[in-house]
Amino acid sequence: MRSFHVRLFCFVVMTMLMLGALPFSSDAQLDPSFYKNTCANVHSIVREVIRNVSKSDPRMLGSLMRLHFHDCFVQGCDASILLNSTSTIVSEQGAGPNNNSIRGLDVVNNIKTAVENACPGVVSCADILALAAEISSVLAHGPDWKVPLGRRDSLTANFTLANQKLPAPNFNLSQLISTFANQSLNITDLVALSGAHTIGRAQCRFFSSRLYNFSNTGNPDPTLNTTYLQTLRSICPNGGAGNTLTNLDLTTPDTFDNKYFSNLQSLNGLLQSDQELFSTVGASTLSIVNSFSSNQTLFFEAFKASMIKMGNIGVLTGSQGEIRKQCNFVNGNSGLATFATRVESSEEQGVSSA
Repeated sequence: MRSFHVRLFCFVVMTMLMLGALPFSSDAQLDPSFYKNTCANVHSIVREVIRNVSKSDPRMLGSLMRLHFHDCFVQGCDASILLNSTSTIVSEQGAGPNNNSIRGLDVVNNIKTAVENACPGVVSCADILALAAEISSVLAHGPDWKVPLGRRDSLTANFTLANQKLPAPNFNLSQLISTFANQSLNITDLVALSGAHTIGRAQCRFFSSRLYNFSNTGNPDPTLNTTYLQTLRSICPNGGAGNTLTNLDLTTPDTFDNKYFSNLQSLNGLLQSDQELFSTVGASTLSIVNSFSSNQTLFFEAFKASMIKMGNIGVLTGSQGEIRKQCNFVNGNSGLATFATRVESSEEQGVSSA
């Protein structure tokens, strides 16, 4: 096992070195200092808004990380998830994985307003999402990293892809690996990014089948700890309200740490897609879960590398796209909206579609 830890650590270090040495995009290089001469205080502006919100709503940290994830998996990290429906755009917010689920849209709008007041027409909404994810990690006592910047915002959304490309909470390991591979993310990325479920909440409707009728067997999921099962049944009674919330991490629900992985080892993963990483027979992810559980530094380094890698998916740069004036509308089309920013639900998570 020690030799595996060494190999995994070397892999993570090499990945970080490559990310630092190579262009962050095949089209143009993203750069953490992109706004050095145009909006030097952007990070502190974003941080202040999120810090104030998280004082009264610590769950928002997981929500903002999840927004970035759900954005990047659908036509790239281009802030398409923020666009409202108009006469020409069908919003991704109404897609199955997002509907009555995503949170933080109003917070992003507040961030954008603060940034525009300081640096009008300069910072993209896509970069705000990437910065918000990193800042949320830090405020939850997780890792920090230098966020590559220079993304531009999309002119469109893709409702169809939002229904097709995001992993579901009941996915098995093969489905998870395939979904991540479609984004050029490997199994280390899968396990590391899933670790964002160390903070946040989930609604009963996303895991209740594990409690009562797993895979239509009429029985609970056999990979669910029986004591935890009874706890969850008391929170989510059979046939009860599906929108009741419970913690994704039953140990340290608002602290970004590696307890998510030790929970999996104890069969205390909340979502099926979480527990699959440890309980699938012969799983290629098992040794990575064990390594991250025993070495939080290793997890943090892998998480940073995977977040930077994910944040580079399908970015628009240069003259592509635009810098939106409002994050929920493309420029010039705000008057065409058929509905205002979606009223947000009381559910959020880190990087799952649940």
